[in-house]
Amino acid sequence: MKRRLLCLSAIGVTGALALSACSSGGSNSPVAGPSKTTIKLVAADYGDKESNSSKAYWDAVASAFTAANPAITVDVQVVNWNDIDKQVKTMIQSGNVPDVLQTGGYADKVADDLLYKATDVLSPATQGNFIDTFSKAGQVKGTQYGIPFVSSARAFFYNKALFAQAGITEAPKTWDEVRKDAELIKAKVPGVTPYALPLGPEEAQGESMMWELGNGGGVTDASGKYAINSAANIETFRWLKADLVDGGLTYPNPATTDRKTAFADFGAGKAAMLNGHPSLIQMSKDGKVDYAVAPIPGKDGPLASTLGVADWVMAFKKNGHQEQVKSFLDFAFNKENTLKFDELYNLMPVTKDTLADMTSSGKHADLAPFFSLLPQAKFYPLGDTSWDAVSAEIKKSGGTAVSGDPAKVLGELQKKAEAAAADK
Repeated sequence: MKRRLLCLSAIGVTGALALSACSSGGSNSPVAGPSKTTIKLVAADYGDKESNSSKAYWDAVASAFTAANPAITVDVQVVNWNDIDKQVKTMIQSGNVPDVLQTGGYADKVADDLLYKATDVLSPATQGNFIDTFSKAGQVKGTQYGIPFVSSARAFFYNKALFAQAGITEAPKTWDEVRKDAELIKAKVPGVTPYALPLGPEEAQGESMMWELGNGGGVTDASGKYAINSAANIETFRWLKADLVDGGLTYPNPATTDRKTAFADFGAGKAAMLNGHPSLIQMSKDGKVDYAVAPIPGKDGPLASTLGVADWVMAFKKNGHQEQVKSFLDFAFNKENTLKFDELYNLMPVTKDTLADMTSSGKHADLAPFFSLLPQAKFYPLGDTSWDAVSAEIKKSGGTAVSGDPAKVLGELQKKAEAAAADK
């Protein structure tokens, strides 16, 4: 989706020249201007190639903000999803802490007492504009630290043309139907990956949870305790191993295959089906893929509750730039900016005014299935201060459950999760 981004550098130059002219009068002493502050923003990259990298978006927001607030400069660093957790951890350990971070989780930073409360860095108007369920998801023990940025729900995508070539007339509703459809595609449409299963380090925790939900499992049990090696989850991975991976119906090694690869394959017509989020819509359109969206198949029927995801912004206390950060966040979360980002990547909003615009404009009919899924969605245990550490472990080794012994792999992850929870 092509979007025209703001470019206000000329305004900044003009303003600088005007200030220079004013300060070069007859006085022998220079006139002191306002003190300058630089705040550092680190953000995740939602693009799948250089041409739609999130850096262009954030650079435009930063330029427009500085044009309106000449005393504050924003240093933008955009990092791909594979590396952002590691890079931020290194930044924190070395004392090079950003002022603002946009990424997938926040709670571990709360546990280390690194963050401002949301009320410290948002005006009442900005905070009141967030959809309530997302504000609550940003809370740890009743206090909000995580500031919602974007949201999405997950659904099942399939290539209608490839299905037709294989003689399949409707989307699968159960795991057995997924396997049977994948076998037909393998037999009748050679050269295509029947089911794209990305369990690599980019987002193994998400793909895993979608399959676990289909068998009544999940990351945690009803009490909120980690249950990664539950009987239901082990059964899920045994099915994936035996019925998809060993049967050659997906990638040879899902544990090293990232979501970016799976999405690119689907968008190029090289994969027949997968679980995806709304950004896959535009990729499919760009690749001229005749696609359809359906509920995610479960063991015995479609998921009643799909995976819902929210990504987050947080503000660090270390540099003491509270007021500058507050000004920037109030600017960054105005409707013009949030609508532009959500439309750029076909994601769902977390603010009330942007939601109202997207649901009433008539331009986002393709998102209707996702809007309907989100109210019933299940979320990661975002408010658990150990979740980021546990999620990182799942990303590293969770995918090996479909190449090794699922009980052993999930058992090791459970031990690490329990240790992380005990340490917080």
